[in-house]
Amino acid sequence: MNRLSLFLSARKNWVLPYVIFSLVFVVLPLLLIVVYAFTDDAGHLTLANFGKFFDHPEAVNTFIYSIGIAIITTIGCIVLGYPAAWILSRSRSSYAQTLILLFILPMWVNVLIRTLATVALFDFCQLPLGEGALIFGMIYNFIPFMIFPIYNTLQKMDRSYIEAAEDLGANSVQVFWKVILPLSMPGVVSGIMMVFMPTVSTFAIAELLTMNNIKLFGTTMQENINNSMWNYGAALSLIMLFLIAATSLFGSDGKESEKGGGLW
Repeated sequence: MNRLSLFLSARKNWVLPYVIFSLVFVVLPLLLIVVYAFTDDAGHLTLANFGKFFDHPEAVNTFIYSIGIAIITTIGCIVLGYPAAWILSRSRSSYAQTLILLFILPMWVNVLIRTLATVALFDFCQLPLGEGALIFGMIYNFIPFMIFPIYNTLQKMDRSYIEAAEDLGANSVQVFWKVILPLSMPGVVSGIMMVFMPTVSTFAIAELLTMNNIKLFGTTMQENINNSMWNYGAALSLIMLFLIAATSLFGSDGKESEKGGGLW
């Protein structure tokens, strides 16, 4: 009992369950992806899996197309999400919390159910399923992840900067471009990361909203893994991880700029 009490009394030991969880469910799967990506079916080291990706124009084109869809989705979420976050942050009425709840409610519903509801909506409106439906469904599913980081940043913004700019003679447009937008960029960068990364790797939304007529990179990975092509599927997954790492570096640059100040 004394040893147990001493073990529990040390605060650093409380991290042990998290470390074990991370090793089993994060580090180990990543290591398996790396091992499978750089080996063949016989277990020999090889780069043939990556060469197979670059030798197949269809896979490369799917990868580029997925990045394009992700960029369009991210831009759409910014264009629609920033004004919504701005309105919510400025609202001081009793309806503000209700509006915030309306944005939160869709996130409580499974993404597949929301996508199936989108399919039913397009069928009801007699609209064709395809690329337009795919972009609409992507923006609909991921726009809350753009709104809330921006909203939180705008909500916590020091209003004295705005008052100082107004005292120095800046009009409302100048205040927005010179003060509000730069100070809200950390929220925008967080929203971009939360929208862009899952959009590139998703596959269920594309399959449902295009009737399997449009293939994204996530679908390519899923098909190879389901067909027991573990090595090639792992190589595709590793390529996706490289893209996610590059996006994460972009997000870390945004945080570093936040430390230096948000004004131009």
